[in-house]
Amino acid sequence: MNDLSLTTAPTVRSLAHVCDWVFDLDNTLYPRTCNLFAQIDLNMTYYVMELTALGFEEARALQKSYYRDYGTTLNGLMTRHRIDPDHFLTTVHAIDYASVVPHPELVAAIAALPGRKFILTNGDLGHAMAVLARLGGEHLFEHIFDIRDMAFVPKPHRQAYDGFLTRHGIDPMRAVMFDDLEKNLLVPHEVGMVTVQVVADEDFAHEQVDAWELGRASGTHVHHVTEDLATFLKALP
Repeated sequence: MNDLSLTTAPTVRSLAHVCDWVFDLDNTLYPRTCNLFAQIDLNMTYYVMELTALGFEEARALQKSYYRDYGTTLNGLMTRHRIDPDHFLTTVHAIDYASVVPHPELVAAIAALPGRKFILTNGDLGHAMAVLARLGGEHLFEHIFDIRDMAFVPKPHRQAYDGFLTRHGIDPMRAVMFDDLEKNLLVPHEVGMVTVQVVADEDFAHEQVDAWELGRASGTHVHHVTEDLATFLKALP
C-alpha cells in the first residue's frame, strides 16, 4: 500500500526532531482488515444488550453513540449506567487473537526509531500485551499507558493525554502521536505533537464500522495520513 502522507502544517512536517514515539494500539499497530477489534465491538454490543434488555440493533446504536460521544463505550456505560469497568473489560476482551499475525517488518521499524516508544490506548494492559505477543513486539515499548492509567477517562479527553505526558516527562514539541481516529489527534496537535493518522484502505468497509470511524481528516490537526505504518516509519518525512 502507498503512503498517503497529507500535510497542511509544513512547519511540523518533519519528524527529525522527535525523540518520543506514541502509538495507539487497536487498528493502529495492526490493520483493521484482521477484524480483531470487530470481535471486541460485537462483545460490547452483547454487553449492552444484557445490561439494557434492548434488542441487537437498538443496543448496537446505543453502544456506537456512547463510543462516539464519550470516547469509549466503557466511558458512556460508566457515566450513564454506573457499570463495573473491570467486569466490562474482562468480558469484551474475551476474544481470539489468532487474526493478529507476526509483523517483523513493523517491529523492526519501531525498534529502529531513535528515542523512547510508548503505547497510549483506551484498551487495557492485558489486551495490549496479547496483541504485542502476536506481533512479536513485547520488548518495544517503555510503557503501555492504558485505560486504568487514565482513571477510565479516555482519549480524546484532554485529561488522558495530560496524565500520560506528565507521568513520562514528555515534551510534546519533541513527540509524535499515531492513531486511527482523527478526533484522537486533536489534543496532541494542540499541545505541539506531530500527528499521524493510520487509516484503512479507501475501499475498506465493514458492517460493524460506522463511517465516522473510517474518516480521513484533512484539517490542520492531522499532519500525516498513512495506510501502511511500517512503510511510513521506514521512510520518515
